Amino acid sequence: MNDIAVPQVLTAADYKSDYKPIWCPGCGDYTVLGAVTKALAILQRPPHEIAVVSGIGCSSRIPAYTNCYGFHGVHGRALAAGTGLKVARPDLTVVVAGGDGDGYSIGGNHFLHACRRNVDLTYIVMDNHVYGMTKGQASPTTEPDWDNKLTPGGTGIRAFHPLVIALASGANFVARAFSGDPNGTAETIAKAIEHPGFSFVEILSPCVTFRPEQREWKNHVHRATVPETDDPARAARRIMTDDGFNLGVLYAGSRPPYVRPREARATVAQLEEEFAL
Repeated sequence: MNDIAVPQVLTAADYKSDYKPIWCPGCGDYTVLGAVTKALAILQRPPHEIAVVSGIGCSSRIPAYTNCYGFHGVHGRALAAGTGLKVARPDLTVVVAGGDGDGYSIGGNHFLHACRRNVDLTYIVMDNHVYGMTKGQASPTTEPDWDNKLTPGGTGIRAFHPLVIALASGANFVARAFSGDPNGTAETIAKAIEHPGFSFVEILSPCVTFRPEQREWKNHVHRATVPETDDPARAARRIMTDDGFNLGVLYAGSRPPYVRPREARATVAQLEEEFAL
């Protein structure tokens, strides 16, 4: 009698590549990478059915460190690439990864419209309030009074509030996690991937090289005191009064994700015919 075949159980290690991460010692992105692979192991989706897309920055090295399909795009365009991939290949699980500079500055317009389109993908942003790869400039989420050699006295500019923008623009899932809580972060990422539509997860990921004071974040983060909501108005009130350190799912909506109409599909020959002179 033949043995009954037992499906292989995938572990976090099955989603890691052979490349060794080269972030600075103490960077929060190490544990974010671990949380991403743990989340994929929770979902048990085979690596060849997953695509990880990124732009430019420290956090955007993530695709090289996973054993999934990966695409390392140009600065700020990760969501454009990820959206196109998901629409063309809806069978794939698409995870887009980036940082606060890549996602909210040069990629800010893509961020707004990715939320609005509500394509079924997950956007993970590792936010450290600084441009770490280019040696410590202020980013869109940097506090206005943060003083350093490149911005003496601070920028004086109000910080970008990504969770508010995501909710107002139509994201269907909004959450915050902390790299110092890898298990909680993995659970949040798994929920985000499973939730239909555009899911946004902000991960507080300290840059101990250029923002050593962020080591104190571990003493400030705390679980949200109220459960997640599907009411945008209630979520807006929660996020607008948030101290920046609430962790967990803040909004889980029910808006149907975008699906490309079948009649909108065309062959290359049909497209060429449209442009024929």
